[in-house]
Amino acid sequence: MGKIAFVFAGQGAQYTGMGQSLYACSPAAKEVFDRAEAIRPGTIRQCFEGDKETLGQTINTQPCLFTVDYACAAAAKEAGISPQGAAGFSLGEVAAVAYCGVLDFEAAFRLVCRRAELMDDCAKQNPGAMAAILRLTPEQVTDACEGFDAVFPVNYNSPQQTVVSGSAQQLDAYIEKVTALGGRAMKLPVSGGFHSPFMAQAAKGLASYMAGLEMAEPALPLYANYDAAPYCAVRAKELLALQVQSPVRWQKTVENMMAEGFDTFVEVGAGKTLCGLIRKIAPQAQVYQVENEQTLLAAGQALAGGERC
Repeated sequence: MGKIAFVFAGQGAQYTGMGQSLYACSPAAKEVFDRAEAIRPGTIRQCFEGDKETLGQTINTQPCLFTVDYACAAAAKEAGISPQGAAGFSLGEVAAVAYCGVLDFEAAFRLVCRRAELMDDCAKQNPGAMAAILRLTPEQVTDACEGFDAVFPVNYNSPQQTVVSGSAQQLDAYIEKVTALGGRAMKLPVSGGFHSPFMAQAAKGLASYMAGLEMAEPALPLYANYDAAPYCAVRAKELLALQVQSPVRWQKTVENMMAEGFDTFVEVGAGKTLCGLIRKIAPQAQVYQVENEQTLLAAGQALAGGERC
């Protein structure tokens, strides 16, 4: 029997009402929401009632999704699901850092609020957008960037999906190019060109903010977006800063975790994007999600106590 990993959802998965059913049914989830609300009043209302426009603003998206991610993980743990490792996608990596004890909840939540401010400022100063490219290999997506000085491959999600960031002026032309090559492009509901050089100033600002923070060794193996390798306390600040302006190596992360004996992944947070990606990367893996009462019950019945369905 292999190991269970929690994987924390990233930006773009947000929707109105996320986390609300868990708030009602799980004391552990409710406590998380209440703690976030005490630090940043209005967080609960934005999660439960915020419209698409409100939740799509980076300064709101990131603290709200962090809260939902962590609350889902807390509810899963309360239900008896015990992970042996973790990873988070983009924003989700900060929630994973908190869950694994590298930072305590309050410090991590304040960090994600500052991260959101810095990335929002960068997005306004350097307008950009993101698009997922399907039906082309990562190599084809990367090669298609030739001739564009403001389009970058940024999320290596699966063998069939790579995300690019680009300027508003160049991204549409890039999409025309990949479409002609047989690819399909979907613009993402984000407000900037994340994980690219567009975010260089945000990375510097985040490094400066973290200078006064104490990072602990992770209580569980925690895999980094930047290099798909396990965290250690001495590199935690560097990894969190670099992540903002560097590609997310999600496919490699999942492959490395599979090689280390992780065969079951529980996506904690809004949506099921990571479930879909993991199924494409490792069809042999068992994949579950926890985002509401129904999925919590299903995952708990399958996995509590280490059992598999």
